[in-house]
Amino acid sequence: MGSVPVRGRVYVVCTAVAALACLAPAVTVRVPWWVVALLAGLYAGCERITFPRVRPGRGRAKRGTGGDGSRPTGRRAPAGMGTLFPVLLAGAFLLPPSAAALVPLPGALLARVEQRPRWLRRLWHAAQLALCTWAASRAHGALGGRAAVASPDFPYALVPAGAAVLAFCAVLTALDGGILALAERVPVRGAWRGLFPRSLAPVAVHGLAGLMMAVLWRSPYGPVAALLVLLPMYVSCWVFAQYHRERAAHQATIRALVQAVDIKDGYTRGHSERVGQASMMIARELGMDDERAEVLRFAGILHDVGKLGVPTRLLRKDGPLTPEERRVIELHPEYGHEMVRGIGFLGEARSAILHHHERLDGSGYPYGLIGAQIPEFARVVAVADAFDAMTSTRSYRRARPVAAALEELERCAGAQFDPVMVGALMRALGRQGWHPAVTADENVPPGVRPPAPPVSGRPESRSHRNGVGGGGA
Repeated sequence: MGSVPVRGRVYVVCTAVAALACLAPAVTVRVPWWVVALLAGLYAGCERITFPRVRPGRGRAKRGTGGDGSRPTGRRAPAGMGTLFPVLLAGAFLLPPSAAALVPLPGALLARVEQRPRWLRRLWHAAQLALCTWAASRAHGALGGRAAVASPDFPYALVPAGAAVLAFCAVLTALDGGILALAERVPVRGAWRGLFPRSLAPVAVHGLAGLMMAVLWRSPYGPVAALLVLLPMYVSCWVFAQYHRERAAHQATIRALVQAVDIKDGYTRGHSERVGQASMMIARELGMDDERAEVLRFAGILHDVGKLGVPTRLLRKDGPLTPEERRVIELHPEYGHEMVRGIGFLGEARSAILHHHERLDGSGYPYGLIGAQIPEFARVVAVADAFDAMTSTRSYRRARPVAAALEELERCAGAQFDPVMVGALMRALGRQGWHPAVTADENVPPGVRPPAPPVSGRPESRSHRNGVGGGGA
C-alpha cells in the first residue's frame, strides 16, 4: 500500500462508498446515455493529455507529493486540471446528479499514475471528482438551472451555475482537507486552511466555460459547437504547462546547487533542506500567503549556496579561522546572491540569501544593516539557520536539545535575531515538534578527516560562527 497510512486508506474507501451511493439512482432515472458517454469520453481524452501536475497550493513544508506531483492519494491541483473542469461542470449543468457523477469515472480510473499504490490513487481521484460533480449538479438543479440553460435564461442562468461552482469547491475542499489530515499527516488545525479560496478562482473560470458548453449544447448548433469552447481552454493550459516546465527546470537547478553544497561542505549535509523546512514553519505562523511561503522555503534551501565560491580548505579547516580566512568565508552571501540573480521566480529569496547573516544590532555582514533595514525573508532564514545548526548533530559535536536552542534564540532576540521570527518558530515547534536529521561521521565525504571538538568546549562549528553557539554560517 506504499506510504499511505491505514486511516488514509479507510478514508479513501469511505469516499468511494459515498460516491457509489450517489451513482446508484442512475439506474432508475431516465438519462440521455449518449450525452453521458460523449462527455465521459471527452473527459477521458482530456485526462490523457499531459499537463504539469501541480502541488496544490498551500505550499506546506515538504508535503508528501508523489513522483507525478500529485498528492499521495493522487489528486491534482485545480489549477492544473486543464480542460477537465469545463467538461465536468457541463455534465453537471446538462445531466441529473447521478448521471453527472458518472462523467469523470472512466477518465479518472484509467488516468496515468506513476506512484504506488496506483489503484488507491485512481480510486481516490475518481470518487472525489464524482462527489464534486454530483454536488454541483444537485445545487444547479435545485435552483432550476437546467431549465435556465435550455431557455436560455440570462442572466438568471448564472445564479444556479454559481451555486454549482460553490458546491463543487466546497466538496473538493472538504475531501481534500480530510486527505491532508489523514493521509499526509497535516495538523487538523490547518489542513483546510486556504483550500477553498485557492480552488474557487480556477473552478469559477472553468464553470463559465462549462456553462457556455451547456448552453451551446442545448442550442440549435448542438454538441459540436459546444466542444469548440474547449479550444481556448486548451491553449491556456498549454501556456500554463510551458510556465511550469520552465519552473521545473529552475527547481532542478536549485536541487543541483544544493547537492553541490552538501558535497563540498559534507559536515552540514541536509542542513539546507531543514532550514527551508523551518523557514516554512515560521512563514505559516506569520500568515504569509502560499506563494511567498514557497519562495521563502527556496530562500532557506539556497541560503548557503554561496559556499560553492569559498575554498573547500576553509570550509573543512580544523581549528579557528584567521581574520583573513573569516573575511573570505563572509563573502559567501554575496557569492550566493550572484549565483541566483538570474532565477526570476525566486524574487524575495535573493535578498534573504544576501542578508541572512545581518544582525538587528548592525554587527552582521555583509553590509551591517540594522533592524527593519534587514529584509523580512532574511530575518526568517537567520532564525531557521541558527536553530537547525544548534539542533543538528555533527561529526564534531552533539546537538543541543530543542529547548536549549530556543532558549539561546530567545537570549539573542532583539540583538541578533528578530523577536517576532523567534516567537513564530517557538509557536510552530510547540504544535508540530522538530525531528532534526543527524549528519554522522559515515556521511563525511571519503578522505575528509572529522575535526576535533573545539578546545573551549563551546558547540561551535568550523564555518558557523555568528554569535550563537552552533549558529548558521
